Amino acid sequence: MRGTYITALVISVFIGIWLLSGFLTADDRVAEHPSLAEANGRYGQASDPGGPTPVRARTIHASKRSELLTLRGRTENKRTVEVRAETTGRVVARPVERGDEVRSGDLLCQIAAEDRQSRVDEGDEGVKQARLEYAGSLKLKDRGLQSETAIAQARARLATAEARREAAALDLDRTYIRAPFEGVVEDVQLEVGDYAQSGTPCARIVDLDPMLLVGQLTERTVDRVALGSPATGRLSTGAEVSGTISFVGYEADPGTRTYRVEVMVPNADYRLRSGVTTQIDIRVGDVLAHKITPAVFALNDEGRLGVRIVGPDDRVQFRLVDVVADDRDGVWVTGLPQQTRLITVGQEFVTAGERVLVQMANGPAADDSPDSPVLASGEADAPEPS
Repeated sequence: MRGTYITALVISVFIGIWLLSGFLTADDRVAEHPSLAEANGRYGQASDPGGPTPVRARTIHASKRSELLTLRGRTENKRTVEVRAETTGRVVARPVERGDEVRSGDLLCQIAAEDRQSRVDEGDEGVKQARLEYAGSLKLKDRGLQSETAIAQARARLATAEARREAAALDLDRTYIRAPFEGVVEDVQLEVGDYAQSGTPCARIVDLDPMLLVGQLTERTVDRVALGSPATGRLSTGAEVSGTISFVGYEADPGTRTYRVEVMVPNADYRLRSGVTTQIDIRVGDVLAHKITPAVFALNDEGRLGVRIVGPDDRVQFRLVDVVADDRDGVWVTGLPQQTRLITVGQEFVTAGERVLVQMANGPAADDSPDSPVLASGEADAPEPS
């Protein structure tokens, strides 16, 4: 029994020592993993203790560039109409199918005429008779043998006969359901043998020329877009199109507080389809901008986009920039001095106000071309500054 107590006591002592060892070594483990700020400080001391941090910079020059307002939108056909029957009867012909191109006035559906032609012929005869009666009344009036009342009645009978004839002719004409404009048959709803009522849809026609690029403008940008301004579109299919601003909305969408904008694009060959996702670039003016690579972008403490440059006294400056356009090999930004020494290597290890040791990449004279973006940090052909 006594041996059991001794064994338990020994085990308790070992457990206590093991637990205490965690507290004793915790500080050592924390010291092995310094904070990011401490690590950056050590890097600066290691690179050049007590001196300026070496960086590489490149001189860039501003050039005139079109400022583009970029929107996400879609293509949209100008109008879609469901052509409906305006009279009743059996469908005897439907010469169009889905996908057919039609011109204004082309036949879409034909309804049986039945006795409609007979009613037109009857109306013609009624008009002839009424005209003869009215003409006779006028002759009798000239001889003083007809009253004004009788003449008015004859004139009224003539007008009634003409109206009946026009109604019969209109009902006959309505048996031919025709395309109201040039476009494409998107859908058909009537088949030969169907009985059409007044209002029954025959076919749906879409007008594809011109095509519209539709986007939404914010409250801050809507006043910068003017009717007739040039714009381009880059469709998700890879097609690139150009057109002009044809409409800018005056009423904001209640949900998004944005304004509709439309770009009219020629589409005579119907190669553009409606509903395709599109990037819309609207030219809103010309600005002086610099072309750089996105790799040199940085964020300040407020999360705003900018870059780090070298000032006249070789001290780092953080400048906020706005992206006005983008190319395949760089972006165009505003907010920088016309001639700027942009830090391209080492910008991650310096802060605003810090003095740096600047090594110019390839020499300032080699950077005068604004069409070549600046080198990014970590480029293979850029040796580390010494």
